[in-house]
Parts: sequence; structure tokens; C-alpha cells
Amino acid sequence: MSGSADAVVLLSGGLDSATVLAKARAEGLCCWSLAFDYGQRHRHELAAAERISRVLGAERHLVIPIDLRQIGGSALTSEIAVPKDRDERAMSAEIPVTYVPARNLVFLSIAAGVAEVAGARQIHVGVNAVDYSGYPDCRPEFLGSFERTVNLATRAGVEGRGVRIVAPLLHLSKAQIVRLGTGLGLDYSQTHSCYDPLVSRSGEVLACGRCDSCLLRRRGFAEAGVPDPTRYSGS
Repeated sequence: MSGSADAVVLLSGGLDSATVLAKARAEGLCCWSLAFDYGQRHRHELAAAERISRVLGAERHLVIPIDLRQIGGSALTSEIAVPKDRDERAMSAEIPVTYVPARNLVFLSIAAGVAEVAGARQIHVGVNAVDYSGYPDCRPEFLGSFERTVNLATRAGVEGRGVRIVAPLLHLSKAQIVRLGTGLGLDYSQTHSCYDPLVSRSGEVLACGRCDSCLLRRRGFAEAGVPDPTRYSGS
């Protein structure tokens, strides 16, 4: 790799991470976007991430392969059914099967390496502790702990050029996130959030509308008073 950046932005192709990149670019930051081909069952998000990175003007877009299917243990990386039609209480009752073991820990560690090479002093991530559906790696305690650890474990950190973990959506509701991105001019039709998408006969990728991610997304647009541009199966 060559070149430099102000920030490395983890970009999954979903609503939250796209909003984070849009916000960073609106602040004038030179960004490298970073996606992971980790063996996810729904690979449509990789195309969405590349598209969003290009539209929002990231300086570089990196896709790093990591085969988390070898670990499994998640509905997103193995043949485990994705939960559907759950209410908010059921979503937050326990850590769901869509949790991918240590995913954010792994992703942020690699992002730290990318940031060190790029000379970036910030890593931006779209984690959210309000609508986080029980994921332990979306909590502020984890982010603070990781920031301290990475600055102990890298040359940049030891030499006083450590990174800061920036999570601008951490305490926002999904509706607030939608309003933020809409105010920045973000086209949410370009994003992909569904855990269990379908492909129509014409080849169009349709969100299921029933998984936890779809339900939170739909509620966010409704509460924000913003039309939902997502194409859902059966709608």
C-alpha cells in the first residue's frame, strides 16, 4: 500500500457504516474505506461497500479476505437460520445467532494496521449501542479498551502517533442516524443491511424485511419520517 489518509473507515455496505463515511467526508477527511470478505453468506454487501466508497469519494477502498466460515458459530457465516419477525424485547434478550465471534475485534485490529501504514490517526466505525441487538463488540467499553490496547501494540502508538477510535453513531437511535445521513445527502438505496436477502428472477437483490436488521432499519426510517428506499421482498 502507498499514500496517506486522515482516517480509515470500516465500511460494510450497510446503513450505519455508510453514514459514518458520509460524515467523515463531510468533515473534509481523506478516507480509506475498508471492507472484509469474511465468508459472509450474503456477499451483496461487498458490492454495496465498493459502490458507496466510490460515490462518497474515499481515496482508496480495500477489501481484505478473512475466512471466518472456518470458525462458524454465526448465522452469517454458517448454515444457521436467521431469526425473523422478532420484537425488540426478543432482540435484546440475549446475544443473537447473527453475532459473528470476535468480528469487530478482528476487523479493528486489521484496521489499526492499515491506519499505521496510511499514517491515519483515526479509525471510524459504525457501531451503535442503542439498536445494537445485544452485540458485545458494539459497546463503548469495548471501544475504549481496544483503543488503549492498539496504542500499546503498534509502533505508531509507542512513538506517539496513536490512533483514536471514532464511533459517531454510538449513542444515536436508528431514526437519528437516518436523519443524519439524509441531511448529508446520503442515498440509502445504495446500502445493504439485510441478514437474509433474496434475489429476484430479474437478478435484483431484495431485503427480506423480517430479520432483526431489516426490522430496525424499517423502524428507523418510519420514526425519522423519511421514506424508506429499500426494496423488500413481497412489497
